[in-house]
Amino acid sequence: MILDKLIQILKIHDLRNKMLFVLFIFFVFRLCANIPIPGIDIENLREFFERNQMFGLMNMFTGGALDNLSIVMLGLGPYITAVIILQLLTMIFPAFEKMYKEEGEAGRQKFNQYGRVLTVPLATLQGFAMLTLFQRQGLIGSLSPALMASSILTVVAGAVFLMWLGELITEKGIGNGVSLLIFAGIIADFPNNIRQMFITWDPSAIPTYIAFFIMAILIIAGVVVVNEARRNIPVSYAKRVRGQKMYGGVSTYLPLNINPAGVIPIIFALSLMLFPGMIASFLAGAGGIVGSVAQTVGDLFQNPWVYATLYFILVVLFTYFYTAVTFDPKAIATNLQKMGGFVPGIRPGESTANFLYYILNRILLFGALFLGTIAIMPSIIGGITGVMVFQFLLGGTALLIIVSVVLETMKQINAQLQMRDYETF
Repeated sequence: MILDKLIQILKIHDLRNKMLFVLFIFFVFRLCANIPIPGIDIENLREFFERNQMFGLMNMFTGGALDNLSIVMLGLGPYITAVIILQLLTMIFPAFEKMYKEEGEAGRQKFNQYGRVLTVPLATLQGFAMLTLFQRQGLIGSLSPALMASSILTVVAGAVFLMWLGELITEKGIGNGVSLLIFAGIIADFPNNIRQMFITWDPSAIPTYIAFFIMAILIIAGVVVVNEARRNIPVSYAKRVRGQKMYGGVSTYLPLNINPAGVIPIIFALSLMLFPGMIASFLAGAGGIVGSVAQTVGDLFQNPWVYATLYFILVVLFTYFYTAVTFDPKAIATNLQKMGGFVPGIRPGESTANFLYYILNRILLFGALFLGTIAIMPSIIGGITGVMVFQFLLGGTALLIIVSVVLETMKQINAQLQMRDYETF
């Protein structure tokens, strides 16, 4: 079946070009991820990323671009942080909410433009903090002011370039560009994970390895089931007579996803977790009260139990937050009422909106708790067993992103194929 679908995709000229375009962008991304910024010796960085949990996770998030100190070492983190800040502002300032939700495509484009502009100062701050931190740790040599300025300019340009590549994929390719680039970075690091597994191979730990593989399979199955699960709400349409024709009188379903936010809460939570930890590491060498507070915060973020707890809470909160931003039961209830639709036993209008809120909150609780549990599972297993070798294979953040992005991309490909079937019909 998969082979037949692949052949069908290759036969359609437009769809084939979109797939090739996405693969080309992946190639450009991986090429940039292996070009180091000027004046940097990367040899003594490897051990640091292996022993530091926060920066190791950040390196995975950028697809190995960080431990190379490449021109795209910041990844899509600054852009995602900018989007989070703006979407939080929609809940505080009515003007932002109106622009995002009520002004249509023009408002969305204006909103996205603000996100692009905000990415530049965030990338500048993060790049400066990261390079200064690496100097204090003795991981890179002392940088002159001119070399520091050129390095910061390079990494900011790399972050903006990566943001542009993601938007190109969204516009001209298939799927969400940001998610696909993160997916490509994780997949690109897979050979290194396999190589590391064989280097550290210990025959006495074979039962533990088998348990990890079984758990990875169960996690994949769970992610697929939850992402595909729906809560169908019955909807009926009243009969309407127009001229000599009768419309309506049919029954259908309004599907509500158990996890309507997809993989976005994971990406948002990860970006937010990495940013304060990095700033705390940067300020830890400042001395005084600021340095002491920063050192305390940095130590907390290095504690696997504290890190896992904060990560879990953020994933749950962002699941609710992103769903609240993108899913509006009031608008759905209004549209149903305009089209003559109603939920049996529920009055149209506000009562229908309240009913949708009630159902959504119930199913969203399960989806949010599931996402949070899967995201922190590697930290829990690692804290209990002390074995972190199989973090990639076990799942957690990486596996969630991979499975969710593949499922979402396949849905879009199937939608493209079905659309062409309808046109042919």
